[in-house]
Amino acid sequence: MTSTLPVGEAYPYLRAASTGIRHHTHSLASRAQHTTSSADRVHLDVLHTHLTTLHQLLNQLAEAARPPHPAAGLHLATAHTRLWQAAAAVHDAFHLLPVADETSAETECHPERLPEGPPVLTICQRHLAAGHVIRRKTTPSDLNTPLHGHTTPCSQ
Repeated sequence: MTSTLPVGEAYPYLRAASTGIRHHTHSLASRAQHTTSSADRVHLDVLHTHLTTLHQLLNQLAEAARPPHPAAGLHLATAHTRLWQAAAAVHDAFHLLPVADETSAETECHPERLPEGPPVLTICQRHLAAGHVIRRKTTPSDLNTPLHGHTTPCSQ
């Protein structure tokens, strides 16, 4: 399937997501200059959402590229695995951060108001779904090895 759109217009949702990530990064940087607060669970949940969505996109791109271009498909599959490792690290960090003070009515979690359940379950459900995909396509040793042996003409 060939796109007839100019390259800049071919993936509007991906461009919008990239813009959102840049905005979030700049917002965090300016906030860090004015306060001493560190990362919180909300930021890690949003980041995990981005990582798992990008994980799905890389999976689709790797599958599409593999038959006609095996080497490119291999590189995309490797990126897919590394992105899973990043999502797993963010998920682990999420659970290591302290839970926000839930004594006030504004910050209290009301699972009945959220159709997908409380946020702590949402990140875990998302992570389990992404984990199911990656485990069907890779071995445990692939998931635990660092990036190795991949070169491109621009890195040689």
